[in-house]
Amino acid sequence: MSHPRLLGIAGALRAGSTNRLLVREAARLFGPADFTEADLNLPLYDGDVEERGMPEAVTRLADQIAASDAIVISTPEYNSGISGVLKNALDWVSRTGKPWQDKPVAILSAAAGRSGGARAQFALRLALTPFRPRLLSGPEVMISESYAAFDDNGRLIDANSVELLGSLMNELRAEAAPLAAAA
Repeated sequence: MSHPRLLGIAGALRAGSTNRLLVREAARLFGPADFTEADLNLPLYDGDVEERGMPEAVTRLADQIAASDAIVISTPEYNSGISGVLKNALDWVSRTGKPWQDKPVAILSAAAGRSGGARAQFALRLALTPFRPRLLSGPEVMISESYAAFDDNGRLIDANSVELLGSLMNELRAEAAPLAAAA
């Protein structure tokens, strides 16, 4: 039996982003999986570019979404919303067909503020809704003061956060099981 295919999407480009750390922690707690971390370093959406042909990086991301059994997205909160990088990726992928449809998706956030990215999670849910994924409703995982939430090995420090994230990843694994079995 093969492992489920898990795609991780961090809504920030910075290599040391706490959202990247959170996606990797989610993958660890998800358990055995064929894990791929998406690259959102895409050109800005431009209809003129699209007319000349879909950029290879966009096609690769859409193919990764389509091939996955489950997706975990961790979003930063920039000015009470999702990052431009994440919104740009959603806009590009929307031009490639329906790779999100019926995919189980878990949303996480890590932010410097006290809310832990609650507004960004809400905005991300709204942005994903037209694509018709199966968005998990919880438990909600919002890491506040994320600059201090991870140890030197990239592991979450707070036991409650680890427990919530583990519970969400168990839910995601259960949602992915039928897709993985059919593959």
